[in-house]
This record gives sequence, C-alpha cells and structure tokens, in this order.
Amino acid sequence: MEINNPMSVATTEGTYTFAKQFSSYKDFYIQHNDLIFSKLGIGTFNKEPYKEENYVFEYMAGVKEAVLNGINLIDTASNYRYGQSETEIGIALKELLEEGKVKREELILCSKGGFIPLSYPFPENPYIWIEENIIEAGLATREDIELDQHCMRPDFLEWSCKESLKRVGVESFDIYYLHNPEMQLLKLGEEAFYKEIENIFERFEQLADEGLFSSYGVAVWNGFISKDMENISLEKLVQIAQKVGGKNHRLKYIQTPFNMAKTDIFTMPTQSVNGEACTLLQSAHRLGIGVLSSSSLLQMNLFHKSFSAEIGAVLDDSMKLQSDIQLALQFVRSTPGIISSLFGSKVPVHIRHNCEISAIKSAPASKYNLLYRL
Repeated sequence: MEINNPMSVATTEGTYTFAKQFSSYKDFYIQHNDLIFSKLGIGTFNKEPYKEENYVFEYMAGVKEAVLNGINLIDTASNYRYGQSETEIGIALKELLEEGKVKREELILCSKGGFIPLSYPFPENPYIWIEENIIEAGLATREDIELDQHCMRPDFLEWSCKESLKRVGVESFDIYYLHNPEMQLLKLGEEAFYKEIENIFERFEQLADEGLFSSYGVAVWNGFISKDMENISLEKLVQIAQKVGGKNHRLKYIQTPFNMAKTDIFTMPTQSVNGEACTLLQSAHRLGIGVLSSSSLLQMNLFHKSFSAEIGAVLDDSMKLQSDIQLALQFVRSTPGIISSLFGSKVPVHIRHNCEISAIKSAPASKYNLLYRL
C-alpha cells in the first residue's frame, strides 16, 4: 500500500492550512518548530499482548473521524497490535487523501521503535519469530534483547523504522521516537546506556539526512520522572544530540505520560539543567525540546469515580463540557509547556465528543494552578 505523494512531510503551510479550516478552534492549535499542532492527538495504543483481542477492532474509522474533527497529530508505534495499528493508519490516510479530505503535508505522523513488533497474525511461536527475523537477520544478538521484547541496537531500529514506513504507506515520518529506552538502563548501567544512546542518535541523524523522518525524539513511560536508577537525564540526551548532530541536530521532541493522576512532569523536580533541579517541563523548555504527552485518560482508569464540581468549575467556566472525559482532556490541553496530548479511541462518536473541547478556551494559567490545591 502506498499513499499518493508519500514523500511529502508536514509543513508550516500545510499544517496552517489544516488549522484554518476549523475557524471555531482558535485556541486549539499551537505552533512549534514551524509546524501547527492540534492540542489533542490521536493515539493507537492498546494493552498488549492480548493476541486475539487485538484483532477484533480497528482504528481506521477512528483515525478518519479524528482528522475530520480537527486533529492533525497521529501517533503510533511498530509494536502496537503487532503492526496492525500502523497498517490501519495507512489505510485510513489513503482513503482520506483519495477523497480529498486532507493532504499529507497537513498531518504530523509519528511512530516509535524499540519494542520487537512481532507480526500480524500473531506468530505461533514468538521466540522462533525473534530468532528468525531479528537474530539470524543480524539486526541484534540475544544479549541485545531485554525481556524478550525490547532492543536498542541501531540496525534493529533502522529496520523497525523502515518496516513502519511500509505499513503506514509513507516514505517519511515527521517524528520518530526511541521507545521506552529506560527498559535497558538498569541492565546496561549508566555509562554504557548513554554510549548506546550516542550510537542510536548518530544513526538517527543519518536516517534524518536520508529522509526517513524529519525529527526524532524519545518516548518514555517513567524514564524522565523516575526517582531511581531508571531516570534518564534530558540534558544528557541533548548534549549527545549536539555531539553527533551539531547545533542543528534533529532531536526535537519527547513523549511522556501526563494526566490528572500522573502529574510529575509538572510538579516534581526530577531533572536538572546546568546543575539546577527542575521539573521535566522546565527542563524541556530550557533545552529547547518540545513535549508531547501520552496517556491523557490513563487507559480510562481516571474515571472510577466522578470528578468534583470544583474541578469542573476551574477547567470550564463556560459550563459547556458534558463529561469527565472532556474535563480530563481539557486538563492536559491546558497545561503550560505541553504542545499536544494524546488520547486513544476507536469509536467515532467518542472522538467527536472529545473534540468538542476545541470549541472552548484552555483554562488560564491562574485558574489551572488552582487544581493542584484541590
């Protein structure tokens, strides 16, 4: 499968043209690195590895609905549903492009490499699949693979990126992430870990030169906020990128969880820059790195009980938001320092409901900060 004009990437003009279509969404877009991002992005993660459960639904209708409702940031990874999420994004994009509903340069497409994707349908014996497709192919050794699922060798990551591009049907991503590298930190030790990061960033700079992606980043779960040996220094990552890529290096973004129950990136001084302790958001701002947040709804675990009326009043003084899900998305969308926040949904009516928050303004900083006192 190939998308018409697959070599194009997101552009300033394209993303701006996309945003202008939605005249009521004046507070729903933000410019960063010469691109216009929607403040919400659509994610395609589903809990792994429930094999058959990952085959009984699809993201195609959801991706199309998101784009038609003003979302231009689409996020996935090579291992999401064993590559099916990427494939379905490709099908949805092909249909949207052929219908004239969107242009490639209006969309910001992101994927990730690091986890072994296996394949669809799920292989009868995943260990044999890894042996044949990774080890015997010379992409990595057994020692390079952590917990039978994660690999950071540059050859593996290059292969993974190229396979992802084939599945999505494009020749270039806008952002390509190293996925959850903290999984290898304890095993490798700090010195060897950052040396491997250097090898990866050097390869990523080469791949960016070749046009496989416009910029790269690092996507984590606890990697930037952990208080133990899994903590990754964003300052060190930027220094490594500068070493291998110079002042015009392509390390531009990080992706990290943030939601109403997991606020560490905004509240906890887990990073430092020039010897000064700071939060991850402060660190990213000082280092010139864009922050995209994931897990905005914490896989729906935020909603075991209803939010208080005070939270609703702070986040939405217009009283237009109708659900706790909308309030949770309004919370992440209003957080200073975050470019865009991802949510996952497969159901078009749910996506339309979520996108209704684009019609109201973000909570102002003065009110937003009150939430941390409630």
